[in-house]
Amino acid sequence: MVDRPRDRPAPRIGRRRLVAGAGAAAAAAAAGVAGWELAPPSFTARVQAQLGIEPEAFVPDAPEGQVRLERVSSDAMGPVDLFTAVPAGHGDGAGLPVVVVLHGASASADQLRGFGLARFVTAAAEAGSTPFVLAGTDDGPAGWVPSGGSDPQRMLREELPRWLEDRGYDAGRRALWGWSRGGHGALRLVLEEPGWAAALALFSPALGEDDPVLADLGPLAGVPWGLRCGAWDAFRGGSEALAAAAPTAPDPWVAGDGGHTRAYWNGHTLAAFAHLARRL
Repeated sequence: MVDRPRDRPAPRIGRRRLVAGAGAAAAAAAAGVAGWELAPPSFTARVQAQLGIEPEAFVPDAPEGQVRLERVSSDAMGPVDLFTAVPAGHGDGAGLPVVVVLHGASASADQLRGFGLARFVTAAAEAGSTPFVLAGTDDGPAGWVPSGGSDPQRMLREELPRWLEDRGYDAGRRALWGWSRGGHGALRLVLEEPGWAAALALFSPALGEDDPVLADLGPLAGVPWGLRCGAWDAFRGGSEALAAAAPTAPDPWVAGDGGHTRAYWNGHTLAAFAHLARRL
């Protein structure tokens, strides 16, 4: 199961999902319309998820600052898009630290603006967080892991900091955030080079309960990190296994109602930005 951007059409509802959702809806119907209206939000949200109905994702009412999407040449990857977003009121972002974002499997760098992330950057600064630039690139054919002649991990370690420095940002102060397959890639990056990021935020990382990456989490010990995964996310078991196996517990470790959706991730983005910014 992968994350689905807001701007894509809803998937066709399969028979299994239709049967499950119909059963839940029938239960509500048996209680009458009033019963549905009085049902706990978690119940109605779960029924919507089973029917493939994704709630509208929250985007803060904040202005965008400078947003750029540039094509850059990577020795490790070939041409990739580089997205950067500076909070409004901070010009071109000169001297600001950076939060690097690794997107999920069904997204790309050119979609980050459409998710409202540039507005989140401004909203975080307006709420009192240390202002930072959000930066993200495309992944490779196998996500954020090496495959064939593509090595996104090397691109992140060796090339991205130089690109950020060339644009005037303080690339020496950086934190890391990833969702879904990007969460898996962010975890791998920190395990291979713990000093690369001052802090780590993982949203619904695409991990199975027996994922090989869980075998040695020792390098995570010195990295401040947080974990968020909805109660009925398909990767919830992997997140629980990660939290249990890590040498230091995630802080925070947030669950709550929700699935593997943009609505869930956007609902937690401001809190994650505040946590990361404190480390910058």
